[in-house]
Amino acid sequence: MNRKPPDRKAQAKRAALNALKRAQRQAEHAGVKLSEWEGEFIGSVTDRLKTFGRAFGDPEKGAPGEALSALQTVKLKEITAKAKGEKKVLKRRPFRRKLTR
Repeated sequence: MNRKPPDRKAQAKRAALNALKRAQRQAEHAGVKLSEWEGEFIGSVTDRLKTFGRAFGDPEKGAPGEALSALQTVKLKEITAKAKGEKKVLKRRPFRRKLTR
């Protein structure tokens, strides 16, 4: 019963690869045409994940043990929403002045 604990980096890599494949399959199945840039994004991120185990080089751009950077994760979510036919609206609030007393 000597089981090693699961390797978090390998799990993150597998999860990211599956998410990329799922987004591409959903787009193909729904007949949604991804832009040339989105196709290149999915391809290049997949290649980097397979080669290096993560898709970004600067450790400050993502959490330790994660396979995708924060911005790559956001873009993947946008592509997935596009493939599902959902219109993703950015929820941004305008800057507010701080009240001083």
